[in-house]
Amino acid sequence: MIFKPRPLSRTMLDDASLVRDKQHCRRIGPCGVGRRALYLNSYFIDRHYYVPFSAITRAFKFIEEGTGGVRGVLAGRACLLVEYDNGLQQVCCFKYEDQIDELLRVLHKMHPEIPCVSEEEEAELEVEYERRRAEERRRPPLSMRAEREIEELENAIAYLERKPELYKRLSRAAKRRRNYQSRSAGYRWAAAAIMVLGAAALIYGVVSLVCRGFSGGYLLLCLLAAVFLFGGWRLLPTARNNNAAVLRGDKQARVQMQNYIDRFPAFPLPARYAHPIVLRRMQQAIAEGHALNVMEALEVVKADLQTMNADMQVSQEEYAEISTIKPLFLNADYK
Repeated sequence: MIFKPRPLSRTMLDDASLVRDKQHCRRIGPCGVGRRALYLNSYFIDRHYYVPFSAITRAFKFIEEGTGGVRGVLAGRACLLVEYDNGLQQVCCFKYEDQIDELLRVLHKMHPEIPCVSEEEEAELEVEYERRRAEERRRPPLSMRAEREIEELENAIAYLERKPELYKRLSRAAKRRRNYQSRSAGYRWAAAAIMVLGAAALIYGVVSLVCRGFSGGYLLLCLLAAVFLFGGWRLLPTARNNNAAVLRGDKQARVQMQNYIDRFPAFPLPARYAHPIVLRRMQQAIAEGHALNVMEALEVVKADLQTMNADMQVSQEEYAEISTIKPLFLNADYK
């Protein structure tokens, strides 16, 4: 192994086990989940550190906020915080927030004993759980019609879960379309300007190294220029990252979903909204008495999503659900 991961905790793996575990770990963004350890990134190197699962006490997602210091520089970025060795912490920043959600899902499935929410979030979830139990005890029994509607939605959920890659692709394509179309043209012009400056600085640095000999300053200039050049390149429209490609990917995801649900008799949702989270929220609307049938339940879900904005305080689990399905409705203008 060229770059052997460095241990963060006092608990370490032997070299042979470490090599095997990292080679077969599931890579998710800059981090990875192995069979024996969680692999974390540094500022520049993916999966540069590792923490054995036995040393991890908690792992959860948070959004950087505030001004000043590292948290100010990274404000608004989604990060993973891993607690280990009874108090030590490691923060890993991701480019895509859904990668953190996926990593935490995998981690929770493999090691349910490791909490995947913060202590504050855990306390809030406990309070919310008790509140819902109290509401369920006070709620009148469901009618036979409501039970049939909920059962119909449960069958639809089970059908979607047979091919989870379809609804995951549908959600990813909707997010990509929403993010791309929400990005202003000025953002792309800024990326182009950064690329031009980076290319000019890179050329100047290389020429200076060749003509004037090795210099630490010129080498640093080349490295920084390369960072800005490739960073700007990823933001510019390319053959795979342009409006037509984004729309084509979203359309293909919806067509594949439509072809799949056509084989289900009277699927309760149009293909553009076919996601288990939507169906579960519809079940909840019927169970709580806010809707009498499937069509009314869908309208309740739409109304709830329309009222939710960035200023509302919700739990991490609720936020993950909303961020997964809301682009589906925004792209369709809630129709």
